Amino acid sequence: MTPLAERLVARIAQTGPMTISDYMAESLFHPEHGYYATRPGIGRGDFTTAPEVSQMFGELLGLTLAATWAAQGRPGRIVLAELGPGRGVLMEDALRATRAVPGFHAAAEVHLVEASPVLREEQARRLPGVTHHAQVASLPEGPLFVIANEFFDVLPIRQFLRRGEGWAERVVGVRDDALTFGLTEPGPVGALAHRLGDTEENQMVELCPAAPGIAAELGRRIAEHGGAALILDYGDWHSRGDTFQAIEAGARADPLANPGQADLTAHVDFEPIAAAAAPARATRLETQGAFLERLGITERARALVAAGGDAAEIAAAHRRLVHPDEMGGLFKVLGLYPDGAAPPPGLEA
Repeated sequence: MTPLAERLVARIAQTGPMTISDYMAESLFHPEHGYYATRPGIGRGDFTTAPEVSQMFGELLGLTLAATWAAQGRPGRIVLAELGPGRGVLMEDALRATRAVPGFHAAAEVHLVEASPVLREEQARRLPGVTHHAQVASLPEGPLFVIANEFFDVLPIRQFLRRGEGWAERVVGVRDDALTFGLTEPGPVGALAHRLGDTEENQMVELCPAAPGIAAELGRRIAEHGGAALILDYGDWHSRGDTFQAIEAGARADPLANPGQADLTAHVDFEPIAAAAAPARATRLETQGAFLERLGITERARALVAAGGDAAEIAAAHRRLVHPDEMGGLFKVLGLYPDGAAPPPGLEA
């Protein structure tokens, strides 16, 4: 049993079962034993994100934001932000790719929203002078150009099973001194009233309590000051089914087995994010593969090979990022932009 598991078992014994949301928050962000508080993880054997696959990913996203900045009149001071920036690889690639865009670097102030002290240290080494924030709300006011790649999937979720005209919540309890799943008595859940029409008995629906608030803050800033957001994550328009998972040492694991030692995620429900971002506009949801192809990833791959890059390695990275059976189909892209402006390149209104 991990040190965090011992603490959680003791807590449940005193106060009763905890929600999946509380369990995720403790497992990921506990200041002493949480996953993100104790290890970088990304690209080190636990999991690999798209920026770690190839420089092409961050380059194209950076150029997309720079093109959007130019289309919105090249404002003289902007907040260039990334939410959950991992080791800082994506922002590093984005800044390198946009170095030749006249005026963009002079206008951009780089800000990172990051909870992990371990990752903050690595980001600061990679991106000297960057400003860190614990939450989106503390970003400076102004035109906001933001990337959120695999950010929303680690936000804690709650899970509910349809029971008649109500919902039973899935919780974490203790049996035989071990963590185990259980269910509450069914009852009404206001936030799920609209899902009674498209779900069946015993079907699971997930809610992410924090996501709409973050989306609303992004949307407010973009609507008031201009800018754009690129949100990339695995998930779909509607949440349906159990997507709560743990990744440990690069493989799927029991989410309750080793709290604090495995990364916990869930698929993103994009519909409430798009709805909460109003009055900013939301683009159509697109697959990552189609989005990157529209931005010219194939041409960029050819250019890297022509410049002396390893052709087999670049081809493998290209396939992983865009193929429908890999990241290209699993990951989706949602853009936010001001009313009256054009959507970011690669996405449609």
